[in-house]
Amino acid sequence: MNPLFLGLDLSTQQLKAVLVQEDCSIVHESAVHFDRDLPQYGTVNGAIKGPDGEVTSPVAMWLDALDLLMNRMKQAGVDFASIAAISGAGQQHGSVYWSYGAKDALAALDATKPLTQLSPKAFSLPKAPIWQDSSTTRECRELEEAVGGPQALADISGSRAYERFTGTQIKRIRRINRAAYDSTARVSLVSSWIPSLFLGKIAAIEISDASGMNLMDVLTCKWDDRLLEACGGPELRSKIGPEPVPGGTSLGTVCSWWVERWGFSQECIVAPFTGDNPATVVALSFPGDALLSLGTSTTYLLSIPPASTPPKRFTTSHLLSHPTTAPDAQIAMLCYKNGALAREQLRDRFADSHWTKYNQLVEGTSPGSGGYMGLYFPLPEIIPPGVKGEFLYRTQPGKAPVKVGEDEVPAGLHPRMILESQFLSIRSRIAAILPPNSPPLQRLVTIRQLAADLFDMKVYVSATKEAAGMGGALLARFSWWRATEAPWGTFEEMCAGLGSEALGMKCVAEPDPAKALEYAGLVDAYIACEAAVVKECAAL
Repeated sequence: MNPLFLGLDLSTQQLKAVLVQEDCSIVHESAVHFDRDLPQYGTVNGAIKGPDGEVTSPVAMWLDALDLLMNRMKQAGVDFASIAAISGAGQQHGSVYWSYGAKDALAALDATKPLTQLSPKAFSLPKAPIWQDSSTTRECRELEEAVGGPQALADISGSRAYERFTGTQIKRIRRINRAAYDSTARVSLVSSWIPSLFLGKIAAIEISDASGMNLMDVLTCKWDDRLLEACGGPELRSKIGPEPVPGGTSLGTVCSWWVERWGFSQECIVAPFTGDNPATVVALSFPGDALLSLGTSTTYLLSIPPASTPPKRFTTSHLLSHPTTAPDAQIAMLCYKNGALAREQLRDRFADSHWTKYNQLVEGTSPGSGGYMGLYFPLPEIIPPGVKGEFLYRTQPGKAPVKVGEDEVPAGLHPRMILESQFLSIRSRIAAILPPNSPPLQRLVTIRQLAADLFDMKVYVSATKEAAGMGGALLARFSWWRATEAPWGTFEEMCAGLGSEALGMKCVAEPDPAKALEYAGLVDAYIACEAAVVKECAAL
């Protein structure tokens, strides 16, 4: 019987499954869409909005979704007995609160009943705060003050305080709903809640996802007592559970409920689940690679190889522990609010609302946009913080940028200018984050030849849209491989014989050396333009 490996991804709107063979080829994909398939929970895009920025998801809905997903996989002919290991991803920062009755409820799961038998008795809160929640501004400021400011918190945990991060979510629940907090035996991330269901006991939190909580020391990968105390008092140490565990390890095997109800093998390994962003890194890259997502927000994930000097931490970026190589390697994450929205606005203004014309304008202009540079922030930006507006400049090597009006810039340059400025913002920050003498980056996953030239990297695209689920399947395979063949093997060693094509990666562009050299000379010009924008916005 050839082993199969299951990766699950519990995202905001869906629960998805990706099943792969030992050669990492995908044999099955399926999903449950919360709004459409489980309308009785009343969610909109998988969530329920409450007062004061609260955003939650019903825990019972996720239980129902997992039952429904298993049923769909069974109807599709999936042989659960062939699944050798399970891992996956959960939406980052979301948290689930187990009651003191949860331990017994998990241990006594009845195979004749669905997973919803756990609700509500196993949970002290029926709804889980998720990453969209913005109700914890007060708690963020209090947490930063408790440790000496935003930079001090970033130095410890990898990030300054953010409303969506789990630590401040816990802190707010302790303040406004003390009864529920006192009734909580354990706090799980979404990513550790799912394997708990498979194990029949509460699972430890995984290292990489733990670094999105403002509770863990990002370099040692251990809980930080100062942060635990500040967010949950002395009792949070026991509620948060044991020290975080690395990916690729085994948490145990599936409990009898899965064997009796669905036919899983009792030998099926349950590996730690991670967050959706780290899982995507696992699916699409190795240490030294970078990923660029050109979605609603522009997100850049840089997989930093091990080095003797740790990466620098900043208040405008995130540093996460790597899911397969921690504590020796990390992931740097930059997230920009003005992503697709800003590009689409320029498409509508200067390319008649058509991407075909937009692409033609980009291809018809040269790197550097003829000495013009444009920075576009229709929404208040995160990097650099607080800037808003449209800023156009004329640049010359060795001279300060000169601000110009829109009528002075050829209209056809704007589509290229926004791509260049958005990418230059990322490139200008890479060197500051990386440890000294880091090896050159190897690969960038995106859809633009311009990105290949500007970053001087090959461009790869993924064969699957379900990168987080695929990452989970690879983590499951990694855990099984270490348990059965190579106890001390690395993720890179496991993948060495597979190659990029087997992992679903296809090279679609390579950098032009001449253009790459030209873009290298534009980094300083961009830094000067951005500094001018920050200064102008600060004076308003």
